[in-house]
Amino acid sequence: MSDYTQAIAEFYRTNLPGGVLEKSIYQADCPFCPAKGLDGSKRLVVTINRDGFFHGYFRCLNRCVPGGFPLWFAALAKIDPETVPGHDPDRESLLRQTDYPAQSINQEVKAFQDNLGTSLLERFHQAGVSAAVLKELGIGYNGRYLVYPYVQEDGNCYTARCVYPDRPTDWFWYGDDALRAEPFQIFNVEDIQRCENGTLVLCEGEDNLLTLKQMGLPGVAVPDSQVFDSIDAQRFAFIRTLFIATANNGEAEMRARSLASRVGHKVRLLRWPMGVSRDYNLWQLAQDKGADFSTEVIAMARSSRAFSPFATPKREHERFFSRMQLQSGDDYTGLKTGLARLDEAVDGIHGINVIGGAPKVGKSCFMIQIATEMARRGVPVIYYDFENGRQKILQRTLVRLSRIAAKDLQSGRFDDAGNSRYQEACREFKRLLNWFRIVNDRQLTPEIMRRHIDFMRHETQRDFTVVVIDSLHKLPFRDLSERRSGIDAWLRQLESIRDQLQVSFLVISELSRGEQGSYRETPHLGVFKGSGDIEYSADNAFVLYPDWDQQSAMDGDRLNHLWLVASREHSPGLVAGYRLDYPYWGFTEVPADGVPAVSVQDR
Repeated sequence: MSDYTQAIAEFYRTNLPGGVLEKSIYQADCPFCPAKGLDGSKRLVVTINRDGFFHGYFRCLNRCVPGGFPLWFAALAKIDPETVPGHDPDRESLLRQTDYPAQSINQEVKAFQDNLGTSLLERFHQAGVSAAVLKELGIGYNGRYLVYPYVQEDGNCYTARCVYPDRPTDWFWYGDDALRAEPFQIFNVEDIQRCENGTLVLCEGEDNLLTLKQMGLPGVAVPDSQVFDSIDAQRFAFIRTLFIATANNGEAEMRARSLASRVGHKVRLLRWPMGVSRDYNLWQLAQDKGADFSTEVIAMARSSRAFSPFATPKREHERFFSRMQLQSGDDYTGLKTGLARLDEAVDGIHGINVIGGAPKVGKSCFMIQIATEMARRGVPVIYYDFENGRQKILQRTLVRLSRIAAKDLQSGRFDDAGNSRYQEACREFKRLLNWFRIVNDRQLTPEIMRRHIDFMRHETQRDFTVVVIDSLHKLPFRDLSERRSGIDAWLRQLESIRDQLQVSFLVISELSRGEQGSYRETPHLGVFKGSGDIEYSADNAFVLYPDWDQQSAMDGDRLNHLWLVASREHSPGLVAGYRLDYPYWGFTEVPADGVPAVSVQDR
C-alpha cells in the first residue's frame, strides 16, 4: 500500500479497536449506535481496498449516521482532525455563504414520511430500495405526490420536489421560492462534505440515487441533467473521484461531459452498454437485475475511465489515418469549382475560403455559379442566402444553364433551339437540386447550421459538404452594435464546424473603402471589412476586383480579376480574370492580363 492508503487503514484500526478484516471489509462495533439506542455490535463496516475507489469509506449497517470518509468519521467521533490522514489545516471550507430563511419545512417533511403506505413501499421494493433508505433520505408522501426533500448544507430543508409516482413529467416544487433555483437543486447535498478526500456519485434523478444508497454508496442527485450546467465545479474541489451517472441519452451525456470538463480529471462517466434503450437508467436496471444490480453497477464503475478532454493515442491514430483515407477519395478530390485556374490555384475548395469584393461587382453571381456547378458534380452544397432571395438564385441558375435571358424565360418566348436548351437545362436543374439547398433563415445559429449539415450528409450519403454564406456581414447577430465581435464569433464557429464535420466554406465578405473612398486598393488582408479575424480564420482569402467602369451599362464588358491575397497552403497572387456573360448570369474564366494560364503556385 502507499503511505496514504496504509495510513487510512491504520486510522480505522486505531479508532475502531477489536475489529475484524475479512477480504476488503473491516467490521467493528459501531460507536454511534448506542447514542441512538441501537445495538451496534459489529455493525460498522469500512471498505479497506487500496485499489478500490471507496477505500476508507465507512457506513453503519443500522444507518444510525450517514456514511463517509475519515474526515467525516473524525467529525462524528470528535477526533482531532490533525490525526486524520489527508487533513489539510490550510484548507478552507467550501460551504457557501447563503442567508437561509428563518422558516424551514422540516416538520412538514417528517409528517410526509409517515404517509408512506404499503403500496408505495412496494413500488420502491421492486427496485430493491428498502424502507430504511427512504427514511435515511427523508422520502415522504403528501397524499398524491412523492416528496423528495432538498436538505441544504445547514442541515435544514426549505424546498422539496413533489413527483407523481411513476409519472416523472408531473412534478412541482414546494417550499421557499428563493431556494428553488438550480444552484440549490442538489439532493442529499450534505454527502459532498462527508466524502471529502474520497469518492462520490452524482446522479440524474432522485430515484436513481436511492438504488445506489441501497448498495451503501455515497451520492447526490439533481432532478434533471439540465442542472449540470449550473453546478459550480468548485463544489467537488475536495472530492478525489466523482462518478457521474445519467440516463442513457445523448443530451444527458453531453451535459455530463460539459460538467466533467469543468471539474477535471477526477470525473468518471458511467457508460451504458450497447443495446440499452434510450433513457434507460439505474432505477430500471435495479428493477430488471434484482440481486445482480450491484454487480452490474460495479462492472460499469470498473470499466469507466478518468475523464479527459483529449482523445486517446489510439483514437488519435485512428482518426488521423481515417481522415487521410477520406482525403484520398473521390469525394474530397472532387471538391472542384469547374473553373480551371481557380481550382489549380488552391487545389479545389477546402477549408474556409473568404471572397471579398466591392458592392455590385458580382460576388453573389460568382458564388451562385460555383455553388450550383459543384452541385451538378454531385457535391452537397448548402447556400445560406441573406442577399438575393431563393427565387433569384434559382432563376439565375436556370438562365445560365439554358442560356436564355430571364425576360424570355419568364415569357416563354424562344425558338426551337431555345426550347431544346430549355428542356435540357430543366433536366439538369432538377438533378442538381438533389445536391443543393438554399436557406434564408434570419434566426440562424451555429447549432442550427450543424443540424442542417448533418441532415445534408445523411440525405446525400457524402462525407464532405460545401457551405456557402452570402454574406458574412449579414449573418444574424444578437446585437447589431456588436457587429465586429459577432463576425469574429461566427468565424470561430465556422472553424469548429470545419474541423468537426469536414465542411468547406465559401464566405462572401464586404470590403472597406480606401483612403479616396474607392475599392481599388492593392489587394491585401486589411481590405476586408469589419473583422480582424479573417486573417486568422481563412484558409484562403480572395479579393474580386473590377476592371471595368462600375457606372457603365449592365451589358458592358465586365471583367473582374480574382486575387488570392493570403493562403495557408498556396502562394498568393493573381488567379485569373472573370468576364460576365450577360444576360446569362455566368462568368467565363480568362487568363489575367499579362499572366500565363498556369496555377498561381507555379509562378
